[in-house]
Amino acid sequence: MSNSTSINSAVSTLSKTSQIGPLVSVVTPVYNGQKFLAECIDSILSQTYQNWEYVIVDNRSTDQTLDIARRYAERDVRIRIYSNHEFVNMGENHNIAFRKISPRSKYCKVLHADDWLFPNCLAEMVRVAETHPSVGVVGAYGLNGVRVTWDGLPYPSTLTPGRELCRRILLGELYVFGSPTSHLIRSDLIRSRSAFYNTNEFHLAWMDQEACYEVLQNSDFGFVHQVLTYTRQHDESATTSIARSGLNTDFPSQLILLKRYGPVYLHAEEYRKRLSDYLKLYYRFLGQSVLLRFKDGGFWQYHKRALEYVGFPLSFIQVAKASLLEVSDTLLNPFRMTAKVLGISKPAR
Repeated sequence: MSNSTSINSAVSTLSKTSQIGPLVSVVTPVYNGQKFLAECIDSILSQTYQNWEYVIVDNRSTDQTLDIARRYAERDVRIRIYSNHEFVNMGENHNIAFRKISPRSKYCKVLHADDWLFPNCLAEMVRVAETHPSVGVVGAYGLNGVRVTWDGLPYPSTLTPGRELCRRILLGELYVFGSPTSHLIRSDLIRSRSAFYNTNEFHLAWMDQEACYEVLQNSDFGFVHQVLTYTRQHDESATTSIARSGLNTDFPSQLILLKRYGPVYLHAEEYRKRLSDYLKLYYRFLGQSVLLRFKDGGFWQYHKRALEYVGFPLSFIQVAKASLLEVSDTLLNPFRMTAKVLGISKPAR
């Protein structure tokens, strides 16, 4: 392609997109994503909403990720590629991508390299955000592997007060935040924080949820009652890697979120009860781990550090009590232990 052709293409694209709504910055932080990256990028090119820029941040990939991204960037001037000078953790790679968005963008959309968007995703999310200026985050139903998830909000309402939504999530009544791929976020809220995602090791698994709790203190949540995003489940995903570690990072992560945002969103008695119940549940898990999982020192060191981090030092007395309670339950219900060991469910009556 000649320089004059590229310039004409750029001018044509900018002329068209300037007339069709606010600029959306789509960001893909990626490491070794060659397997699915082309499909991911194609889903952006197929959007019915065309006023977007696409920022791909390569985290020192050792496969063909960067080559694939560059080939697409040569075809469309709205695609920009950045390559990190050094490898960083997943959260920091997201923060780097956020810092690369255009100062003109009104909304930002994360898209993980192994996921993709349905063609009307940007159009529908922007429509809700533009209809309700108080909205800080927009979500939607998502196809998570083979299941449609992130439901629970009343149809056809597209607006929920941010503080009420966070309260219900903390109480365990519903979960609609989804994954980073499922969010559209106002860009000014991203720019207002030096680091939009918390990169501490105990926060990485739920960094996007934590960011939602932050911004929804002073904004509302928009929702599209359509399936707009696809989150791929596969053996090489970050979620699968975390699950394989056997640490069960959900327990400390959710406890940290409850400890930090419970006082913000819950009434005092709600918070006290929820915190007490969750600590009992956490210790029940640790008690089961003594009997069933025979975890090594690394497992216990992780949870010891996690509990200390949140201000509840690990009590081996409580672990022992939880183990005894588990033994008692097993003696009363032998099938329960067998089912856990074999990974089966109790037959339906």
